[in-house]
Amino acid sequence: MAIADLGLLLLQLALYFMVMATLFGLRHRYGIGIFFCALGAMHFLETYLAATFYVAVPPGIVVSPGSTILFSGKIMLLLLVYIREDAVAVRQPIYGLFMGNILTIGLVALLRANVIVPTAGPAPDFLFMDQMGTLMIWGTLLLLADGILIILVYEQLGRWYRGSMLARLAASGVIVLTFDQLMFWPVLHLVAEVPVDTFLGGWVAKATTACICAVLVTAYLRYFEPRVFDGFAHPRLLDVFDALTYRQRYEELLQRTGRDGLTGVSDRGQMESEAENMIMGSIKRGMPVSVLLIDIDDFKRVNDEFGHLVGDAVLRSLAQMLTHSLRDSDRIYRFGGDEFVVVSNNLAADGARSLADRLHWQTATLRNPDLREPLTISIGLATSPQDGTNFISLLSAADKRLYSAKTTGRNRVVGTDGEPGDDAAGLVRQT
Repeated sequence: MAIADLGLLLLQLALYFMVMATLFGLRHRYGIGIFFCALGAMHFLETYLAATFYVAVPPGIVVSPGSTILFSGKIMLLLLVYIREDAVAVRQPIYGLFMGNILTIGLVALLRANVIVPTAGPAPDFLFMDQMGTLMIWGTLLLLADGILIILVYEQLGRWYRGSMLARLAASGVIVLTFDQLMFWPVLHLVAEVPVDTFLGGWVAKATTACICAVLVTAYLRYFEPRVFDGFAHPRLLDVFDALTYRQRYEELLQRTGRDGLTGVSDRGQMESEAENMIMGSIKRGMPVSVLLIDIDDFKRVNDEFGHLVGDAVLRSLAQMLTHSLRDSDRIYRFGGDEFVVVSNNLAADGARSLADRLHWQTATLRNPDLREPLTISIGLATSPQDGTNFISLLSAADKRLYSAKTTGRNRVVGTDGEPGDDAAGLVRQT
């Protein structure tokens, strides 16, 4: 039976991740709200199962699907949200869950004042509601700490695991879920009286789930989202919600001036008219702002050897990847023939370096059947206020660092520290 229960746990994890990853992948079509709602809907179930439902699995440990599958999977999914969106997106479901739990406890307190009419059904169990309320509040507070910690750990581990996304994800998950087990299990034991022998088994199960989810997240980032979900970025009029928002999309279409005709991103004229105002607005509010200057390596050779049609396809695919990889608040412009400028408000130097490294790595995963080698880019970074307090000064600093990246071998990122990044194409070839 233990082996059968293990198989069921793995099946539950596969089903959970498949559905949630699909909802996340569809965010460009339907919005990220459906993903967050599904994530929140599992919150009560994971807490209930952690307090009441345990199974034995090899090698003789006792685990709960609530902690093992639902909670551990949620932590790794929040890391996925950070990687593909940003930390602001990660905090939204956590804050929502916390306020929902507070509201639940308040409503239960008011329900106690009602005069209950006896029925043939079971009487309300207020003790159980109190226990669940306590566990959910404490669990959500820990989730907030876990969400912050896994982002910090993931970024810190980037210094040692820059060439291995899988190892970086797995290590981040194991570290944070170890912390969570140490903090949540004592309260679970005190409130729900779960047996002492569940502590070690729960930790082993969480760590194992983190490693499995790391494999699933890596596969999703490398193979599924770029190839399966990119086609859902532009909705079609297929359902009632599309029909209701048709007028809004039509008005947005009318406002799409200043677009580059080839790539669809904003053009240089649009950049010159709005980038300075964006940057000055951020500086006045005391927020950092970063500028990334991105250049395709040896693009002239692509045009000369394969023709301008292939070159145009390369530009479009890169622009699409960059657009989908940035936050909604970021702006991207086509600066020149093969150069793009990204302006990121409220993004300090470390965050800009992380973003540039991710764009650098993802570019090397792009595939064009006409090219013999992976596409590579060089990126120069600049961040206010240390590199300047207006758009011209930041762009000039980013341009100097892009020139440094080009003259030191191309295919790298040069940031405020002046240190080049890794050879992303080489990493892809090795894998």
